[in-house]
Amino acid sequence: MESKAISRYQKISAQKARLVADEIRGYSFPEAVDVLKAIPRKASKLILKTLYSAGANAKYQKPDVIEKDLFIKKICVDEAPTMKRFRARARGRGARIRKRTSHIEIILSNEN
Repeated sequence: MESKAISRYQKISAQKARLVADEIRGYSFPEAVDVLKAIPRKASKLILKTLYSAGANAKYQKPDVIEKDLFIKKICVDEAPTMKRFRARARGRGARIRKRTSHIEIILSNEN
């Protein structure tokens, strides 16, 4: 049985979020939660929220599922649309500011 959760348009660059996602790839659900709580980055909070959502989706699909049997089958951080802004610079020019966003997808499974 697989359960999936997608968190879209998160206000963090995909490159920064992938650093945290790579740390928990393949872990069991309780281990991943413990690791994410110990990582002091913004991305860990966003991924933890998505992981809890995937766990809740698994419970909803099959109420008798045991959380410690679930493991992260796939975790994927993709780029989302970039917001483009401009900041005033010297001599009437403008500098581009790119505010990057990302999509976080987690698939949990209890099958090997």
